[in-house]
Amino acid sequence: MKKKRVAFYTLGCKVNFCETEALQSLFEKEGYLVTDFNKPADIYVINTCTVTGLSDHKSRKAIRRARRRSPEAIIVATGCYAQGFPDEIRELGQVDLIIGTHGRERLPQLVASLEKGRPRELVSPYGSHDSFELLPAARRRGRTRGFLKIQEGCTQGCAYCIIPTVRGPLRSLPPDEALARARAMVKSGYREIVLTGIHLGLYGADLEQVSLGALLDELEKIPDLVRIRLSSIEPSDITRELVERIVSSEKICPHLHIPLQSGDKEILSRMNRPYTPEEYLYLVRWLRELRDDLAVSADVMVGFPGETEEHHRRSLAFVRGVRFSRLHVFTYSPRPGTAAAEFPGQVERAVKERRSREMISLGHEMAALFRRRFIATTQEVLIEKVSSHAYGEGFTPHYLRTRVALDGRGRSWPGKLIPVRLEKIEGPYLWGQPLRQA
Repeated sequence: MKKKRVAFYTLGCKVNFCETEALQSLFEKEGYLVTDFNKPADIYVINTCTVTGLSDHKSRKAIRRARRRSPEAIIVATGCYAQGFPDEIRELGQVDLIIGTHGRERLPQLVASLEKGRPRELVSPYGSHDSFELLPAARRRGRTRGFLKIQEGCTQGCAYCIIPTVRGPLRSLPPDEALARARAMVKSGYREIVLTGIHLGLYGADLEQVSLGALLDELEKIPDLVRIRLSSIEPSDITRELVERIVSSEKICPHLHIPLQSGDKEILSRMNRPYTPEEYLYLVRWLRELRDDLAVSADVMVGFPGETEEHHRRSLAFVRGVRFSRLHVFTYSPRPGTAAAEFPGQVERAVKERRSREMISLGHEMAALFRRRFIATTQEVLIEKVSSHAYGEGFTPHYLRTRVALDGRGRSWPGKLIPVRLEKIEGPYLWGQPLRQA
């Protein structure tokens, strides 16, 4: 009997990508063949995002694309856009199952129970006692770096953000389960684990005597796990205890992604962010005093309601002064149900787009400067893949994408840490020579 084919498409953050891998495992366990989204399939699963209006648009576009490719296929919409705006997806008239960000443990069985021409909607609001969604642990799919979701939900209440609504209250994966999953990932061949969550720094806040720092201590003890990386952590969650672990660790990568959102004090206050630019800068300077090569990346938003040209210029100047290693720029778009959607002073689209281009350009400039400081140094690169074009590719501990000239045994490099002498920059890549054969 021919296996049914299922294809996946993921939008948004690392949490979504982590969840997609788990959903793939669910279908594989039931005998489905996972295929490319651009190929014909019997089932298409679109893991949607709603962090911006553009994310909504991309989610709808992916749904339409799947329907055009295979008119008779079953189409499933899941994720944040499905959780927050199921009515908009329903109005497309092209989706057979809408399911949000929880209750997906039996997704293959739900798909199998669908009746042709009778779409189902299984989206329920979150309650205060919802538990952590126990999807399967990630399976290795030819990669050396895997994502481990350990935390869910957010209660911060930023004025622009709909995520607390579509992701629910704070929930944490129990540490025993987190460690068991990490060990299984390493056993399957992963060498680096990226810890992910919606509000990662509050891991354990809903459990007794559990913290992110304590979990890191246990993860470091896992043999053959060579790197641990944190996906993102809020400024207010960076404690001395956590930083001391990071700067003294041989496994925790010297890279922190710390969302900023704006470099202007007034705009940060309107956003309901719990810090000032001065406090953020103090934090970064303190971190760099403890480890001067620390990579610090950030999210920055432009065009928030009430943002004037003066606010924007102050934000640009602040960002330039911090000297980030990488910048992820968002253009504000109103999210229904958030406080900011009702704020006066909505910024014109053309102005937001121009400010976005300026901030992105500054981000590229800073990223190039950060890469340049590593020229003529030796860094360990965890090789993720080897190209037929005579180079291996991977990341340094500072999350710098690097290409390494192959030597005689380079084909065996994936999954290995290779000491590399960095020699030059080409576009977004560092290039270097291996110091020894692996």
